Amino acid sequence: MVKEGVFHFITESYLLDFKGRVPLPMIGNYLLHAASSHAGERGFGYTDMTKKHTAWVLSRMAVEMYEYPKMSEEITLLTWVGDVGRLFTERCFELQNKDGKPFGFARSIWAAIDLETRRPTILDVEGLSSYISERTCPIEKPGKIHAVESNTPDTSFTVKYSDLDINKHLNSIKYIEHLLDNFNMKMFEEKEISRFEIAYQAEGHYGMELNIHSKQTEAEHYNMAITHDGKAICRASVTWK
Repeated sequence: MVKEGVFHFITESYLLDFKGRVPLPMIGNYLLHAASSHAGERGFGYTDMTKKHTAWVLSRMAVEMYEYPKMSEEITLLTWVGDVGRLFTERCFELQNKDGKPFGFARSIWAAIDLETRRPTILDVEGLSSYISERTCPIEKPGKIHAVESNTPDTSFTVKYSDLDINKHLNSIKYIEHLLDNFNMKMFEEKEISRFEIAYQAEGHYGMELNIHSKQTEAEHYNMAITHDGKAICRASVTWK
């Protein structure tokens, strides 16, 4: 049984930012593609879950990047199941360059929900556990992110068509894009994000008016939140270098 998934990408110009590098949200898309494909190849992907009237939802994710790939670079992305519980499962990722050298890692927590009630369902622990890999992920697991939603919002936005995913909810990568858009251009010109962590708490829907809050807690670290009616639908932390 092959427990780990291996996926290959080549960076394209239309995926790059103004610095000529693959930005963090695009890295997130690579991760979600690998996660979906790996699950689908092993019988617990989107189609399999839908037949059971369930779906995977991303609960938490932490990404650490040592460098960002540039134009026409080859990327190898490894993904594997790290742990399985009754309600949540952990999935890990390793990003490698063409020489097999790691340049980034990620850890994510997923839950299965009932498509009608939108509430968590009990996982097939025995079935999923057969895919747990002994491969280790060297970065810290997603942890608690301190609330900042009591602060005055920095900015706001309305959920539009382009923000929606296949379930007509705010796309998990769009959360990240809106959060990062809160920083000014100078930050991106002079620095890079070394660790990004996000905890999804509620679903965003079309037409929702959402606020973005942030607080700088250390020289290069920010805690953030996206809120609706004063309640956080996600919290995040961003560390720059």
